[in-house]
Parts: sequence; structure tokens; C-alpha cells
Amino acid sequence: MSRLSELEERRAYECRLTPDRALESLEEAGAFLRERGLVTRTPDCSLPSLFEATHEEPYAPSSGGFGDWPRTKWWWPGALEDREDVVAAKIHRGKTLLMTTEVAALADPICRAEIERTAAADPAWARLLDFLEQAGPSEVETIRESLGLKPKELRDLRYPLERCGAIVARQVVLEGAAGGHAHTSELARWDQLVTEPSFAGGIDDLIVAGVRAAVLAPERELGRWFSWPWRLDEGFVDRLVAEGCLERPEPGWVALAD
Repeated sequence: MSRLSELEERRAYECRLTPDRALESLEEAGAFLRERGLVTRTPDCSLPSLFEATHEEPYAPSSGGFGDWPRTKWWWPGALEDREDVVAAKIHRGKTLLMTTEVAALADPICRAEIERTAAADPAWARLLDFLEQAGPSEVETIRESLGLKPKELRDLRYPLERCGAIVARQVVLEGAAGGHAHTSELARWDQLVTEPSFAGGIDDLIVAGVRAAVLAPERELGRWFSWPWRLDEGFVDRLVAEGCLERPEPGWVALAD
């Protein structure tokens, strides 16, 4: 068996790409995340996907959006996000990435640097970041009223900050006075979510963690996994191979070096 074929088999098993390996419970999903280190919510690349690993039929086939989410297991990402050992951020090019705290520590130096970069780049971004620094994690309605923003204005402000990891959103449920409940979002700066600074990590380590999670990936994908392509030098894959972090089992493919 060729090295590439061996890795393809390993990937199918470890990333649970076959129905016989389907995740059956939330506890299995949590173990899957701990094993891989990071997972996407929906499948869109070689990184392992939580929803893909359920092998469950979608809620509304071919409807797009939420209709493509698993029929009964759509709520799993939110449940995992609430765990103390899980960090969820939209640093997968604006899409949610679920990470263990160990992998989040690799992203920590970048996200802290993004707070500084974005605050210096735009006064409106700086105003939102300063508000969160003073007030702490806050619900979107509180932020909007405090800063005098319309809903669209706050959405336009928060999206690029969430995408680069400067701020992180989480869903919260509010109990109504007359019963029932409402869903809203709470925003926090990255350094309020991950309070202890990491003295290791960075984009190279995060790329290597992604390759480990995927087992095998097309080389062309690596520069598109995360929200900071400007942090990658042109020959970063060659360098990571030369440093013994990655290997090319065949041209165009990368895996973790043995």
C-alpha cells in the first residue's frame, strides 16, 4: 500500500468519514473534538467536520443554509461551545471553528495581535473594543444601546472583528417575564475569553495542528484555512516540510511528518 493510500484510510477512520464511524451522542462528539483538536461545523475543506461526522440526513434537504444541518444533531456545536475546555471562534474565514483549549492557545498570539491591529486601523472598531474592555462580555442589545448603533451598524462592525478573532460571539438564551425565551448573542474580546496569554503558537503551529486534525490535505488548501493569509509567507509549506513538521506523501498533498 502506498503512503498516500495509507493516509487516506487513516483519514477516513479518524475523521469519521464513513457511516460505520458516525457520531451517535454528544459525548462522542466531544471526544471527537478532543481527538482532532479542531473541527469545523459544516464540511467545506479537509478539516474534520462535526456535522459530516454525524452522517445524519439534513433537516430540509437541498434548501441550503440551516436546512442542510443534521435533522436532530444540529444543536451539538452550541452545546460543545458552552464547555469550559472548548473555544469557538469564526477564524475559519468567517466560519465557526471549534477548538480545544490547547489548539486555542496556538491561535492566542494571533488573536491578541488582531485586537491591537484592528483597534489601530479603525476608530469605530476601537470604540467597540474599548467598550468591551470596560464593560466586559455584553449582549448585543446592551452594546447597541450604549454605543447608539443601529442593528445593521453593529453587525457591520462585529463581522470583521469576529472573522479575525479580535472578538468572539456566543449564543445566549433569555427567559421571558411571561414565560418563553428569546435568543441573542453575547460579544467578548478574545482576551476576555482566553484570559491567560499563550507564549507559544502562531500561524505555523496552527497550520500544523490543522494538518494533524485532517490527517491528509491538499497542499493548496492550507493557506485558505484561517482568516490571516497575510501572516503566511509564500513558501510556508516548503519551510514546514524542511523543518520536519510536515511531509509530502505525494506531490500536492501534505500530512504530519512521522
